[in-house]
Amino acid sequence: MPTATFHDLKDASVFITGGGAGIGAAITEGFIEQGAKVAFVQRSDASGFCDDMQDKHGVRPLFIPCDITDVSALQAAISTAGEAHGAVTVLVNNAANDKRHDTEDVTEEFWDWSQAINLKAYFFACQAVIAGMRAAGGGAIVNFSSISYMMGNAGYPSYTTANAGINGMSRSLAREFGPDKIRVNALAPGWVMTDKQRDLWVTPEALAAHLERQCLKEELLPQDIVDAVLFLASKTSRMMTGQMMVVDGGTVVTG
Repeated sequence: MPTATFHDLKDASVFITGGGAGIGAAITEGFIEQGAKVAFVQRSDASGFCDDMQDKHGVRPLFIPCDITDVSALQAAISTAGEAHGAVTVLVNNAANDKRHDTEDVTEEFWDWSQAINLKAYFFACQAVIAGMRAAGGGAIVNFSSISYMMGNAGYPSYTTANAGINGMSRSLAREFGPDKIRVNALAPGWVMTDKQRDLWVTPEALAAHLERQCLKEELLPQDIVDAVLFLASKTSRMMTGQMMVVDGGTVVTG
């Protein structure tokens, strides 16, 4: 359930990548609870999730099947969302793939695939919403990064490279499009306890070790990330742009 109401998000046209599963699904529901008009893309079928939203909230998000590495398909999806809900004024670049890999095993094909998902798609989604946001008098973009690169984590160097790139890209776009009242911020979650994380990587020992690193000794949940996204999307943060917001229970220290 939402912990705050952001009145300006009611009827906002929101577009989310990867919005039908994991953190993305929680974000979609969070915007629906605020009264926003939500469209999202995902490669896998999210019809069941949309059914759940319809049953729970009486509102069905617009699901557009799309592989975000196909830039033309991603651009077309954003255009479809605009036709359905009006020009997109909130973009959440959430979709990512943190598949583990060893540096010495990385091929050029794997590198290009990883960057296409984790960085390239973010840029072209941003590019696709700029004109509509400008015409609407402004907008907000939230680009998901991760504390992984800030921690210097090993095990997925292509992913952490993209994380750092997202932060740099967000700052440059914030500078370029600030005069159009388009705000661009990055959001870096810590280890969020999604079903995927629990299935693949969470063990009692690993979780205990990570909680020891956090200042706040509680598990990070999807709603904690939703609340931050809603804040960055709303006019509550109207003078905040070009920033990286970290939501990780105090694992890393910024500044």
